[in-house]
Amino acid sequence: MTTHRKHRHAIVGTGARSGMYARAIIVTYRDRHALVGLCDINRTRMAWCNANYRKWGAPADVPTYHADDFDRMIEVERPDTVIVTSVDRTHHRYIVRAMELGCDVITEKPMTTDAESCRRILDAVERTGRKLRVTFNYRYSPIRSTVKELLMKGTIGDVKAVHFEWLLDTRHGADYFRRWHRDKRNSGGLMVHKASHHFDLVNWWLDSSPQRVFGIGSLAFYGRANARDRGVARFYERGTGDPNAVGDPFALDLSTSRTMRGLYLDAEHEDGYRRDQSVFGDGISIEDTMNLVIRYRSGAQMSYTLSAYCPWEGYRVAFIGTKGRIELDDRERTYVDAVDGTIAEAPHESQRILVHPHWAKPYDVVPPDAVGEHGGGDALLLEHAFGDPPPDPLGRAADHLAGARSILTGIAANASFESGLPIDVDDIVRLP
Repeated sequence: MTTHRKHRHAIVGTGARSGMYARAIIVTYRDRHALVGLCDINRTRMAWCNANYRKWGAPADVPTYHADDFDRMIEVERPDTVIVTSVDRTHHRYIVRAMELGCDVITEKPMTTDAESCRRILDAVERTGRKLRVTFNYRYSPIRSTVKELLMKGTIGDVKAVHFEWLLDTRHGADYFRRWHRDKRNSGGLMVHKASHHFDLVNWWLDSSPQRVFGIGSLAFYGRANARDRGVARFYERGTGDPNAVGDPFALDLSTSRTMRGLYLDAEHEDGYRRDQSVFGDGISIEDTMNLVIRYRSGAQMSYTLSAYCPWEGYRVAFIGTKGRIELDDRERTYVDAVDGTIAEAPHESQRILVHPHWAKPYDVVPPDAVGEHGGGDALLLEHAFGDPPPDPLGRAADHLAGARSILTGIAANASFESGLPIDVDDIVRLP
């Protein structure tokens, strides 16, 4: 009997998001894939992950390596693909080095956080010939794929304008201000970390890329100064174990969740990382209120809004074309996932696609049902990455160029926030 060699994977960065990939390899696609290495700055966290993997049926512990031993992990474990789920500012380091050592790479978005790191990644792909995939799960959700199909068919002609409003609620939005994301050096701010999802969708929907970006952004709700201005008098540094945090809906108590305790509270003695920082504390350098105007190479223009402290979660997109208008409304629910401790999506409260043709009656388009997280996108993304993907006429798989285009809008937005001027994307990174 012929035994087929399993495709070998290593994961660098074993925080909450890594669990989706590990579970897919260990459980769903175990017949053809193997997880052969874990790499992190925190050994306690890796040990907790291994204990969790055994509950999923892993036959043995996955070998673990400190971040300083990344090269040795590649040499000893010989992975075919490295999956990067580390802190955003470190993505480029592992992507580039993995390719130099002969591996392909799958990376969480954003591909990286700044222009120089983006150039280094593009150069490494060209130099090594290795493949890089950026996991934009939003492309795979049924409702967003349905919009792509409508635009590809020319339902509203050539798109000339887009209005895009994304609302993060006080559960999901607040979470970015508790974590490492609150330091812009780590995440590039929400314009890069979060909005790269949205900018990638628009690039993909329009089959175009950003040309010029102008924006304004501010920290208007979170942070100590804003809370004090609203009359808040009780402050605390973290949500776990501080009496001042009791009863505050913005506080996160890590001790109440097995996952949060294992991944973070019990591991913080090694690296000092606190997952439960106060959203009304000091040291927050990212914005929570952002507005952009963007011109695309296709000639389309977009107004974009992101707010991180809204009473409900969801988004609204309107496309205005030469033959009509498409409106996409998607109201979501969020919750803390019991499996990996992350903020996740519950079944959506409401979804609607409404087409307004010129000179004709508007009509609804009903998308296929969505099952699973991120609007049903995660399961399809994993099938494309690890399984037998069906034909992909929508072009949902994203390479290094798509990864770069998605972050360049946010990087340009950050530059515009600082300068008060519109930014030409080609002045940041010129793509082929």
